[in-house]
Amino acid sequence: MAKSCHVTCRVAPDKAVAQGLILKNPALACRVPATHPKEMQVLTQEEMQRLLIQARENDCFELLLLELSTGLRRGKLLALRWDDLDFQTGTLRVERQVQRVKGDLTVTQPKTKSSSRSVILPTSVLDILKNYRQAINSRWMFPSPRKEDSPLDPAAVRKKLAAVLERAGCKHVRFHDLRHTFATNALEHGMDIKTLSAVIGHVSSATTLNVYAHVTDEMRQSAATKIDRAIAKAEPQLEMVAPKKPTRTSFQAVKGKYRKPGTGCVTQINDHLWEGRYSPKVNGKRMARNIYAATEAECEEKLAQLIRKMKMEIATGLFAGIPQS
Repeated sequence: MAKSCHVTCRVAPDKAVAQGLILKNPALACRVPATHPKEMQVLTQEEMQRLLIQARENDCFELLLLELSTGLRRGKLLALRWDDLDFQTGTLRVERQVQRVKGDLTVTQPKTKSSSRSVILPTSVLDILKNYRQAINSRWMFPSPRKEDSPLDPAAVRKKLAAVLERAGCKHVRFHDLRHTFATNALEHGMDIKTLSAVIGHVSSATTLNVYAHVTDEMRQSAATKIDRAIAKAEPQLEMVAPKKPTRTSFQAVKGKYRKPGTGCVTQINDHLWEGRYSPKVNGKRMARNIYAATEAECEEKLAQLIRKMKMEIATGLFAGIPQS
């Protein structure tokens, strides 16, 4: 914007000089201000693992996983519908965005043609979304839990991300920094600038280089090793050539104060007996079933299986409401 204003201020007086309105262009001595782009923060591999582990507990795992896999802007991510995703080919179409206009949540078309694009999802992400689809009864991929037939509010997502980062022990980043994390991660794993520019929706590759090509220590080391081998004919060192395998974090998700809705309840009866209970409302009546196990972990697993079974019965109209013995 500053450069655009500078050009206008230079060109307009030049026209005036050419037309004899003034003798000299007073803007010739004006210099364009130097740009100092803000350094964006990037999550490390371990921080991404902790983020996704905690996201499961906070009911936003699929949302953050898809963001870290595509680098979509928040508004475009929340505007995704299920008919935008082809489960056969893994193609995800990005055709709209969610934003607030005069205080109201509005779904609009992207500003530029490059913003409307298609992204190919990894097979692992596609499989997770297939399972996630079965639990969502909405045309929106990430529907609002409060307003019917409406996508999630971007402000609510921002607050949820802050809570997940806090519990996961990660540095506090903006949602937009997850886009930057995706771009940096893609470059680290060999994606070329042209492809990355098309994936994240930039008009030119120069924008991608200037804004998102964060040069990491690993990339610097790799470049230095290649130069050394080319110039000095040095033998490749094993630790420089062999890619580092990401270590699995031992982080455990921080449990909330209260159980999430729809997950039932677990109670310890004695030292060797746990009871799990799920009691949804069916046609206005509370229907309950119980399960029992010797440990809390086993009880949670059995309860999760019971909930899936009851939800399937309710959805297909086969729920009898008979307590399990």
